[in-house]
Amino acid sequence: MTATKAPGTTRPRHAAKKMTPGRFICIGTHHKTGTVWMRKVWKKIAADQDIPFFPVYRPRKMALLPETGPAILVNWHSGFPQELMDHPDARFMHIIRDPRDVLLSGMNYHRVAGLGNEKFLREKRDDLGGANYQDYLNSLPDDLARLRFEMGEKHDATIKEMLAWDYKHPHSVELNYEDLIDDDDCDIFRKALTRIAPEGLDIDRAVQTYWDHSLFGGFAKKEDRGGVPPVHVASGKPSRWVNEMPREVAEDYVAKYGNDLKALKYETSLKWVDACIPADDIKMAG
Repeated sequence: MTATKAPGTTRPRHAAKKMTPGRFICIGTHHKTGTVWMRKVWKKIAADQDIPFFPVYRPRKMALLPETGPAILVNWHSGFPQELMDHPDARFMHIIRDPRDVLLSGMNYHRVAGLGNEKFLREKRDDLGGANYQDYLNSLPDDLARLRFEMGEKHDATIKEMLAWDYKHPHSVELNYEDLIDDDDCDIFRKALTRIAPEGLDIDRAVQTYWDHSLFGGFAKKEDRGGVPPVHVASGKPSRWVNEMPREVAEDYVAKYGNDLKALKYETSLKWVDACIPADDIKMAG
């Protein structure tokens, strides 16, 4: 399988140097960057290998971590407590995604997502005339309006999270969703684990679990996806923005986030907007 790489795209790369072993395996993602996928994978790895699994969002959680042996620690906003970021036994796997695809995926998901696990979607807001996020999003007249609303709301928070991460952390492996979704031989995932050198983790078994719960592997068929809600499972196609982001939205986006795309190494210039076509042409192509 070959990834569709957008014009001008450059992705963060990490050095191949192996780290010293650490017993805390820390997995950090952001909204719509493979979070549901990684949650499934790492919960299964934890159960298969009898390794404690902990969400860690607040410093007080550090007191609950085992004093010996491995543990899998997750934060789906990559906002780990600083105490953990500085811990000598912590090794991180951090995943980002092209923010333009995050915008498209997020807007479509937020229109239909169940409200049970998404507090921000269901809370009624005075600034939205008493509507909640989802109802307001669905009340907008078209995708141009919906994408612009999303851009100034949840998407803006996600961009800020991505930029806040320490990309020079000596014990972090930086990965891109676009590469992982095409990792059908599991080589990228295996190399990341090998570099982290986690104590107490059987890497071969972990890689098998990763394959078993990936769209290119055991989840290739819908009937094999178990309890994963259909709303969470898309094709995973990278660089959707090239064909799906309207030029009108792209022009707004580059004005607001163009430099952030360069900081995240998804672009080297602001010329990518030229690849986008007007909303009316997208409708005709569809």
